[in-house]
Amino acid sequence: MYRSKGPRDRPPIDRVQVEKPRSPKRGFSRFPPLAAAAPYGLGLPSPSVTGAAFFDLDRTLLAGASGKSFSAALRASGAISRTIPGEGLLYGLFNRIGETLPSMALARQAASLAKGTARSIMQAAGEAAADELAASVQPFAGPVLAQHRAAGRPVVLATTTPYDLVKPLADRLGFDDVVATRYGVNADGTYDGTIAGPFVWAVGKLDAVRAWAEERGIELADSFAYSDSFYDAPLLGAVGSPVVVNPDPRMVVMAAARRWPVLHLDVSPGVFKIPVLGVELQRILMQFSRPALMPYASFDIDGVAHIPAEGPAILVGNHRSYFDPQAMSVAIARSGRTVRFLGKKEVFDVPVIGALAKAMGGIRVDRGTGSHEPLQAAADALAGGEVVALMPQGTIPRGPAFFEPELTGRWGAARLAAMSRAPVVPIGLWGTEKVWPRSSRLPNLLNVADPPQVRIRVGPPVELKYRSEAADTKRIMAAIVQLLPSEARRRHTPTADELAATYPPGYKAD
Repeated sequence: MYRSKGPRDRPPIDRVQVEKPRSPKRGFSRFPPLAAAAPYGLGLPSPSVTGAAFFDLDRTLLAGASGKSFSAALRASGAISRTIPGEGLLYGLFNRIGETLPSMALARQAASLAKGTARSIMQAAGEAAADELAASVQPFAGPVLAQHRAAGRPVVLATTTPYDLVKPLADRLGFDDVVATRYGVNADGTYDGTIAGPFVWAVGKLDAVRAWAEERGIELADSFAYSDSFYDAPLLGAVGSPVVVNPDPRMVVMAAARRWPVLHLDVSPGVFKIPVLGVELQRILMQFSRPALMPYASFDIDGVAHIPAEGPAILVGNHRSYFDPQAMSVAIARSGRTVRFLGKKEVFDVPVIGALAKAMGGIRVDRGTGSHEPLQAAADALAGGEVVALMPQGTIPRGPAFFEPELTGRWGAARLAAMSRAPVVPIGLWGTEKVWPRSSRLPNLLNVADPPQVRIRVGPPVELKYRSEAADTKRIMAAIVQLLPSEARRRHTPTADELAATYPPGYKAD
């Protein structure tokens, strides 16, 4: 029976706490709450459950095709003896453009090719491939599944892949049931070369899901469906909440026409990707984060190798100018990583710029509300193996505080590090105020004959104790100071002009 827990019994898994990363590899294992037993068994739903959530597998939960892993497992088990000519090309084409009629025709014929094969061999191959595939589930699929579980919906894998192959994977991922293509089985446990029931693809997938739902009293109008494929349009159109994931070229058009929401499970929620190309907008804009395109500043950058090539990381820099985020972007771009910046709400409120910041995965921080949502959004990004950047000082110091050799910071970076155990990488910025002083509304873009030098140093991860946020914040700020030039660590009495440059335009000092 489906067993429905009350709200007091159900764990709060709509938001995911980050565990200490055991490996830089991105995958489903980063979401430990999902490894727990699912709150549903197989059978009839609770009377309170009226909808379910149906997930496609290839190019939806997985970034690409599962067929390559299943084929390797089948060859290892002896179920098939050789590689199909052009198999690698077919998988590459599928990963690029999604399902095609020829590829689905081959999938349908696989039932006849399996004739005489023991069902137990297919099941063993599924077991052999399950762990590898479970580790390659897209990093932001976990929270979506968790939210449906928390809402009391059964989560169901709906895929063309043969049931005996995919069932072990579904069990690893904690799915409540599987709707998949089933092969006919002889009395001796071998396949008879037929498909028992519908071929779970296109209209056949809708028929199979509808039959599953009717048997269990599930209303499709109250259900969700997630898929990348144009051929899953019948199922998406039949549920109350269709969600397009990593859409194939034709699905891009259909999603726009039907106003279906589009989701990418390999990046943080809200991050925009170029349709069809599937390229993150930030990666396009990174091409413009080059010193040659900013002749009004001379860059001196070192230590970029300290930014991890993969896996989560927290980048922390000191704050001297409105030009700081751009300077950090130049250094980060050299690492090849995209980054989620935490920024003040004022940035997100600016027309065009705010929308662009959000599309690139920026995290809005409104310090006046005391909300923990920005920190949780950053933790979720780290759980997905992404890089988060912030400036612990929170704002640019002004007046005499700007010239203090000892930097003070807020606790956010330390708390985020304690939550995630992601490495904290310090970045020391110097000279950015010469490009864009706080007293100016715009940077000095005309100073190309003798541009000021912007010095950027990236250091090794800070050693934290995770016992005191205040103590770890001091360690973080001290690590940043050590990356600044020696003059930054000497007390300096500013001139009147130097002081004036640290105040916003129109500010009247005491």
